[in-house]
Amino acid sequence: MKWLTLSLFGALLSWAIYSIAPFVSRTITVFGLFRRYPEGTTTTDETLQAIPDTTHCEDLHYHAPSGTLFTACEDNLEGRHKWFPPLANFDDPEVGSKGLGSIHVIDPKTMKSQRLKFDNFNGPFITHGIDVIPDKDRPEGEAVYIFAVNHVPEVQASGAKGPSARSQLEVFYHIIGTSSVKHLRSIWHPLIRTPNDVVALSPTSLYVTNDHFYREHGIMRTIEDMYIKSDWSDIVHIQLDSLKAPSADAGVTARIALAGLHNTNGIGHGRTEDEILISSCTSGVLNIAQVPSDPSTGNLTVVEAIEIDHIADNPSYFADPYASAVDDRSGFLEAGVSRAADLLHTMRDPNAKDPVMVTYLRPKRPEEGGGWEKRVLLDDDGARLRSASAAVLVAIDPASEPNGGSRKAWLFATGFLSKNVIAVKVDL
Repeated sequence: MKWLTLSLFGALLSWAIYSIAPFVSRTITVFGLFRRYPEGTTTTDETLQAIPDTTHCEDLHYHAPSGTLFTACEDNLEGRHKWFPPLANFDDPEVGSKGLGSIHVIDPKTMKSQRLKFDNFNGPFITHGIDVIPDKDRPEGEAVYIFAVNHVPEVQASGAKGPSARSQLEVFYHIIGTSSVKHLRSIWHPLIRTPNDVVALSPTSLYVTNDHFYREHGIMRTIEDMYIKSDWSDIVHIQLDSLKAPSADAGVTARIALAGLHNTNGIGHGRTEDEILISSCTSGVLNIAQVPSDPSTGNLTVVEAIEIDHIADNPSYFADPYASAVDDRSGFLEAGVSRAADLLHTMRDPNAKDPVMVTYLRPKRPEEGGGWEKRVLLDDDGARLRSASAAVLVAIDPASEPNGGSRKAWLFATGFLSKNVIAVKVDL
């Protein structure tokens, strides 16, 4: 009987190890538990540039028609370490209530940032994910709509701020080449609980990710972060009646468009208008999803999931403007923290370093066996870029390269705790 009991225990233990080991191994890889940076960075300093006045800019978008980049920045080095709900940092809601980040336009040729002046908006503005889409009623490249997540503190009946957030979305309008951005309206709905990022299909139809079910630090949020099967986050579709509204909740219809993914974080446009990219952050997974013919009633459908070896934050798609039938460098980018295991201890320290990685993913040709080619373009100990959360590529004309025909691009990367957006020249 004792032998039978031991055999049964051994079988159960073997089954548990067999079942759990892959999840444990994957978590160790993505969180970078054994990843070290003894020599600092693998990026040379020769081409790396820091863009001035780009402090704590979490997301980054390249607008090809105008040849400019858009980002939303916190604009000071203090506030994010005291109030940033996405990291469950609710330390000082008064600081959050006074925060006034801004929208920036970056010129990739001059490497200079322009902070846009707000029209019809006084904040607070605690920046996070953004999206930029064209105004299709005007000539291409003339004007854009900008959607931005805003983590404003809740306000009690007494007027006291906090203790939690009442996060919402902001909609802005910008005419390319001008120095201001006009606020059109705010968007709030009870389904927008822990918003991280937004992708707009039109000025009145958009998706927003809720990255957590549990808002505050505790055992359940830790499980939600580290256990891949804790698929409790969701994506909400928002339909607006109008871009003019008397209140943030006026004319807002919302429904859950996708549930069952782990830690939905960044969301972005894909290769076609009916494809979007969704990051499962602490799973280290880039999900490719199909948009339904009617987003107001249909659900998103994930058609492919691609693993990377670090945190997956905001995804982006690089459309190669110099592509040919035999040479197309188009692909996806995923930026993220490469030692996420340290973040809980570093996020309140303005002087800490959070190592980062940016991975470039390209589809292999059928003759290469299919699948995905994955290459790390940036691997830094956090000294040059802290806490990478977004990256985009801006192609360099091959004819302008000294050796003629070499395929290169400027990689722009930023982070939610980075002092500056950086740019570095990379091989495609």
